[in-house]
Amino acid sequence: MATTLGVISDTHCPEFIERVPEQVFTALAGVQLILHAGDVTGSSTLLELGRIAPVQAVRGDHDVELAELPAVRELTVEGRRIVVVHGQRSRWIEEPQTLCWTLSLGFYRPHPDLPAGLRRRFPDADVIIYGHTHRADARTVDGALLFNPGAVHQWNPATARRRLEQKPGWFEWCWLQVARHMRRFEPATVGLLVIDETGVIPRIVGL
Repeated sequence: MATTLGVISDTHCPEFIERVPEQVFTALAGVQLILHAGDVTGSSTLLELGRIAPVQAVRGDHDVELAELPAVRELTVEGRRIVVVHGQRSRWIEEPQTLCWTLSLGFYRPHPDLPAGLRRRFPDADVIIYGHTHRADARTVDGALLFNPGAVHQWNPATARRRLEQKPGWFEWCWLQVARHMRRFEPATVGLLVIDETGVIPRIVGL
């Protein structure tokens, strides 16, 4: 018998958006469990998602108010060993890549080596779920599925302008002056994993 997991990341709610979009509830309807790969930013988001199914979440780099969340979760579903982690690394690695992404107006794609690094970190996992990059991806690395569901909140000209209206701090305001001119940006997405005795099937769902 198959188990369907809802996989979600980077909701940034209520940090950047006021509430979980209705499309999320439609996309995840009927799942048995929801795994949140971090940057939740509010306990209210977990409560909202809990209307769909039980939720297990990890702490992302924006989850300063959710210190009780673990950095890593490990669970077994249908005999498959699953690791959930946000995926952030040292600021010495992160900030130069964020700068390149911003100055390229979204054309540079940061963190290309993150899946391989996570595979080395969790060599015994069958499935590694991560977020952080805001970019949906599903690939096999050394026999394990590396699955990123993408992000519910995405930076694009419209979301950057909306954030500017909220009067952020000066450093973020300066960054948004560039971000509001983004030319390449990702769509908002979540993920599904269907797991049974024969394998794991990943699916990306646009919102």
